[in-house]
Amino acid sequence: MIFRQALAALLLLLALIAPAAAVNPDEVLDDPALEARARSLSLELRCLVCQNQSIDDSNAELARDLRVLVRERLVAGDSDEDVIDYVVSRYGEFVLLKPRFSVQTVLLWGAPIAIFLIGAGVMLVYSRGRGKTVAAATGSELSDAEQAELAKLLKDRDRQT
Repeated sequence: MIFRQALAALLLLLALIAPAAAVNPDEVLDDPALEARARSLSLELRCLVCQNQSIDDSNAELARDLRVLVRERLVAGDSDEDVIDYVVSRYGEFVLLKPRFSVQTVLLWGAPIAIFLIGAGVMLVYSRGRGKTVAAATGSELSDAEQAELAKLLKDRDRQT
């Protein structure tokens, strides 16, 4: 009995947490094909108020205006690409949830990788050069007398610890 109540409460909680579509009934088009296109386009466009939601999921007024705009453009006969281009021309590339492939996006996504590779290269060159500098500073390998003295010092240090 307690298990059923807990399960029912959990299911109710999950139902409340699940995102609800924000499309109002007065926005829905009569033509199911156009409505399906409008919904798929709405999922590709970012709500400029919420920023992490599509306009299809957002309850913001601007998202509603964009949903209506998308439907108006579709009813006017625009293709999906024309609608996206129109919205991007008015609001910029930021309105797209999946940015287009362009020079800016390549720079945006590629810059961290390039900086990492440059840094790794600099560190590699620096570490190789540093080893050569240390060897050059000592002049040459240790003589037999110096190696014996070093071994004696290391043994004395080991005995003390």
